[in-house]
Amino acid sequence: MVALTIDNLAVEVPEGSTILEAARSAGIHIPSLCTLAEIQHSPGACRVCVVEVERARSLVASCVYPVANGMKVKTNTRRVREARQQVIGFLLSDHPKDCNICQKHGNCELQQVAELVGQREITVPCTDFIVHDIDDSTDVLVRDMAKCIHCLRCVTVCADVQGVSLLTPEGRGFDSRVVPAMGHCLADSACTFCGQCTVVCPTGAIVEKDHTDRVWAALEDPAKHVVVQEAPAIRAQLGEEFGMAPGNLVTGKMITALRRLGFDRVFDTNFTADLTIVEEGHELLHRAKTGGKLPMITSCSPGWIKFIEHFYPDLLPHLSTCKSPQQMFGALAKTYYAQKQGIDPADIFVVSIMPCTAKKFEATRPEMRSSGHRDVDVVLTTRELGRMLRQAGIDLAILPEGKYDAPMGQYSGAGTIFGTTGGVMEAALRTVYAVVTGKDLPSLDITAVRGLDGIKEAALEIGELGEVRAAVAHGLGNARKILDRLAAGQADYHFIEIMSCPGGCVGGGGQPLPASDEKRTLRAGALYHDDKNVQAIRQSHENPAIKALYDSFLTKPLGKKSHNLLHTRYTARGI
Repeated sequence: MVALTIDNLAVEVPEGSTILEAARSAGIHIPSLCTLAEIQHSPGACRVCVVEVERARSLVASCVYPVANGMKVKTNTRRVREARQQVIGFLLSDHPKDCNICQKHGNCELQQVAELVGQREITVPCTDFIVHDIDDSTDVLVRDMAKCIHCLRCVTVCADVQGVSLLTPEGRGFDSRVVPAMGHCLADSACTFCGQCTVVCPTGAIVEKDHTDRVWAALEDPAKHVVVQEAPAIRAQLGEEFGMAPGNLVTGKMITALRRLGFDRVFDTNFTADLTIVEEGHELLHRAKTGGKLPMITSCSPGWIKFIEHFYPDLLPHLSTCKSPQQMFGALAKTYYAQKQGIDPADIFVVSIMPCTAKKFEATRPEMRSSGHRDVDVVLTTRELGRMLRQAGIDLAILPEGKYDAPMGQYSGAGTIFGTTGGVMEAALRTVYAVVTGKDLPSLDITAVRGLDGIKEAALEIGELGEVRAAVAHGLGNARKILDRLAAGQADYHFIEIMSCPGGCVGGGGQPLPASDEKRTLRAGALYHDDKNVQAIRQSHENPAIKALYDSFLTKPLGKKSHNLLHTRYTARGI
């Protein structure tokens, strides 16, 4: 341990800690615009976190300066305050003056830090900042480098957490900018559209493309029958958009809010999460019994799918052919539901509420038209839904509880835990065990695959299959570790679950801001509570609405109709 004083307060921290970490451990807040929680790396780029260290010749950046025994630190001297104000002043002088209409307004850390350091006017003469082209080449993300403050957070999360290393800084001074490799636009790059850059960007330099206008237009079109589905994680996230504590389960209130927006039917992606487990579980059994490609890897996360298509195309045969629950829902809404209701599929407009920006990309994939129409018409993130509700004057926190519509609103506890890392694996193992042995697992809680460890493993004896070995990874950096082992012949598993975002969907790129592992853990806890204490049914194959779907429409898992509607193919892409 290292002993030092910060603002005359005695502090002890582990050797190798930075001054910023030491200050935080003592409850002393030092502002910063480039550091990231839970990531043990800082570029020291923003210089907002400067402090005085006794006998140091100049102010030091506390996020990169290591502690030493006997060190004396001052975080709130006039010299420090003026330096921070000067840094913020320079940033503001070269920043677009459109705060009130910026998507990040209210969640902008540059605004927050400017207020914190007392910078309430721009004292530095405003420059004619260089107008960079706005990259809106995709239907997913928008990059506006005029709003970039060169904190390099997006570079850090893309490289150190997601292992993609797509973004890189280039140029100097007013010519500096952060760009995809080779200066390509996002549409021509290996971006996975995971959206973690939007989560960590302190300003509006990278945001999701807003599609709320498309939904408003559909809701106001009398010729459209507009249905909505919500991913499992939304019920554990949406409350945060209205000031509720993380981990609040707001399922019933969310249903009421969506009805008040004007949706004709409020359904649930959990319904097709259960369906995914039935199809995927039978696919795993089929491969195990017929010598098919193992290990089989889940295919529910579109950011992860695009990652393997770019970086490990030789391993594509390991992917489950199942569509994600979002896309299964869209296909069924325009076939099964359309037939039951006697509605022309061309008049059905499917809206998805997702914690994920990559779902926007997934919905545009050309193969996602197995219904004869685009399966999912619009995808909104949790943040976009929050904006729509506020625009409509709907306060989620005070709404009464509502119930889902039939036939695509009933779900099991297994479906709801899809929203957290390990949830797909746990749900699948419950069903595979029951199908093979004819009885339930002694305990439906498979805790070995839960939690925020980057890679988790489990082994389960399942009747005639013997020991089934499973692995779970979340965050594309951890996916890379698993795939490298698989490519080297060292991954001795039968089944692998991979989610592209840290924590799974509870940490998706479209989640409420700001993000942290503490919030992801609380959101996951809400989903586990829904599984164990709220839902009467905890296994996907026991969902009566899924049984009715097979009896009246699909016939059987992996059947011809299931194959046509619920399964897909993948595309090898260049890097």
